[in-house]
Amino acid sequence: MFTKQSLKQNLKEMGIQPDDTLLVHSSMKAIGEVEGGADTVLDAFMEYLSEGLLILPTHTWYSMSEYHNVYDPRTEPACVGILPNLFMKRKGVLRSLHPTHSLAVFGKDSQAFIEGEENRTTPCQPGGSYDRLMERGGKILLLGVGHERNTFIHCVEEHLDVPDRLTKEPTYFKIVMPDSQIKPCFMHRHENSVTDHISENYKKLEQAFYDRHAAVKTTFGDAACILCDTKAIFEVTKDVLSHQINCLIELDTIPKEWWQK
Repeated sequence: MFTKQSLKQNLKEMGIQPDDTLLVHSSMKAIGEVEGGADTVLDAFMEYLSEGLLILPTHTWYSMSEYHNVYDPRTEPACVGILPNLFMKRKGVLRSLHPTHSLAVFGKDSQAFIEGEENRTTPCQPGGSYDRLMERGGKILLLGVGHERNTFIHCVEEHLDVPDRLTKEPTYFKIVMPDSQIKPCFMHRHENSVTDHISENYKKLEQAFYDRHAAVKTTFGDAACILCDTKAIFEVTKDVLSHQINCLIELDTIPKEWWQK
């Protein structure tokens, strides 16, 4: 059985520093048996990153739609697992106002990190929180999941203006602001003409990330993990897509020479 101390030791062994900015995509089940369960996992992260910023996605893209279009960050559950749903309710944790791709944050400069998300018009718009993750030299821990859950790659694609990624028409959402006023929001959502889940294709980049030292394999409890450097992930993805902008859809495999320096 894993303890809070043993999990904090895992974070140290990964090379994560207490003042890092860390975004965690997670599978609680993959970690194995933990003394105290999911709350102990959150305690380990929050205590270890005592001088940094901890970020968990609290996405609502699955539930939010033109028929269910009122986003209240205080009550709308996340569709990405137990850890985000518990984390966003903790004291001191803030949740952003993005209607489909919100983030919950705790620690240094947390308010500034999520500022203005109610004004975004796409899921991972340049200038938004996913962009700030890279600006801060942030890391991404894929905890028991793969790059199909690496939302930051959506951000890279938006930077590069990859075609056939967003709906032509926006969806109308209503955001419940902190003062309970309603703010209208028109959001272009993820859409692709070939596949329902473009992110499943991000796994094609996995070897490129390893070869260019943008990602390393590690463990947390029993979970097989991937620790990513956001700036390096951006550069590798940009280099690959520079050869063929929609290669993640159009090709079964990516030629190795496209990412080799």
